Amino acid sequence: MKNNTDFTLIDLYPYRWMNGNPEFLLLKRSESVIYSGQWRMVGGKIQSNETASEAALRELKEETGISPITFWSVPSINSFFDFKLNKIHHIPVFSAEIETHRPIILNHEHIEYQWISVDSAQKLLVWPEQTRLISLIHHILITGNIAKEWIIPHEQTHR
Repeated sequence: MKNNTDFTLIDLYPYRWMNGNPEFLLLKRSESVIYSGQWRMVGGKIQSNETASEAALRELKEETGISPITFWSVPSINSFFDFKLNKIHHIPVFSAEIETHRPIILNHEHIEYQWISVDSAQKLLVWPEQTRLISLIHHILITGNIAKEWIIPHEQTHR
């Protein structure tokens, strides 16, 4: 039996602070791409020449036109089974603080975006693991418990 585990994707949950509360950036997928019409976080594939954290930063820039203030690795993964490919996906998860009034420039993969509360995000997200992860990130943010070991310094994300 061949290896049916995939480690080629990343998820990234951008947030900003508004009136002392985190708001999350969700993007609505275009009709011409996978997961069309769904509200999702930033995501994408890890290229052969990059680490997962490098892929997350690249995808953030490509999909939104922005770079983070703070960038960190969430101490969890998004795992799910894709029955069409008969493959288990294990996806590293990242989060990124964005400047409060930074303009978003969407690429061709998305048609709309929203900055919303965790409660509103949970209603828009389709995948249960994404709902769990955004709740975890929200909890970490409001308790102020981003461990220093999770922070990815800028020099480590650009080779």
